[in-house]
Amino acid sequence: MDWLNLLIIPLARSVALILVLLTAFAYLTWFERKLLGRFHVRYGPNRAGPKGLLQPVADAVKAIFKEEFIPDHVDKPIYVLGPALALIPALVIWAVIPIAKNVPAIADVNIGFLWILAVAGVESYGLILAGWSSNNNYSLLGALRSSAQMISYELPMGMFLVSILMLAGSFSLVELLNSGRAWWEWLWLWAMFPLFFICILAETNRSPFDLPETENELVAGYQTEYGGIKFSLFMMAEYINMITTSAIMATLFFGGWRLPFGLLQNVQILGPFVLAFKVILLLFLFVWVRASVGRPRYDQLMGFTWKILLPISIGYMMITSILVVLFK
Repeated sequence: MDWLNLLIIPLARSVALILVLLTAFAYLTWFERKLLGRFHVRYGPNRAGPKGLLQPVADAVKAIFKEEFIPDHVDKPIYVLGPALALIPALVIWAVIPIAKNVPAIADVNIGFLWILAVAGVESYGLILAGWSSNNNYSLLGALRSSAQMISYELPMGMFLVSILMLAGSFSLVELLNSGRAWWEWLWLWAMFPLFFICILAETNRSPFDLPETENELVAGYQTEYGGIKFSLFMMAEYINMITTSAIMATLFFGGWRLPFGLLQNVQILGPFVLAFKVILLLFLFVWVRASVGRPRYDQLMGFTWKILLPISIGYMMITSILVVLFK
């Protein structure tokens, strides 16, 4: 039965998780548009189905029937590969995220932190190759912006993750949730959360850090030459990245599938719903920021990470190492 435990069950769980993520992506677009409508004192989607609930279905049908056109001047193999490379890492990261006590991570390995960093670094290649292969100046500038932005903000994000790793004492996200934290560890982590969230906004190219695709400067940036399903794959990658990073933040900072104060730990069926609720709250934060904060200039964006975030993250890591030596 080794083949069942090693291949069939993980494969079935992976397929089920991908289907859930694709459905969640579709309705995250509805969730965002509805919230933005409320923030901006307008209705948002309200025509397709009750409360606009069928709007994601209408959008999917429209994208499917769009003409699949590939311009003659692009590098076709890489042009087609770009959207896939942008989407796949957002799905693959879920391999190490625990969903509940009775539904552990698909790959319960002791290198969960390293897996997240490694796979997140691959995502930028999809955007870079898409912009370069388009042979379009707007696309190339968007790709350059994206690569510079994502690589720059990965540095302070990595420092913060190292700090969390020192507190956890393990590379495994499953062990991180199973081992308790002292009250001062929670306070110290929550003090870092706003800065970590800023890094996540930049890593996911979300507003106000969506400068690689800003319409008033670069038309659509790295995705200018894309349409139909290929354009939808970039959109899918962005929204699934929001869900993935929200699940990671919920796991690292807010106990993942666990309720506060150890409540109802034996009611295992609650785990996925608790994690989903925390993810939805963090997704609300993504939309709230988009509705409230304007874009900075690109030099301000880059200066912020190198002059402010990186020194703070290094200082935070140094203080964390001292706290671990003194109190762990």
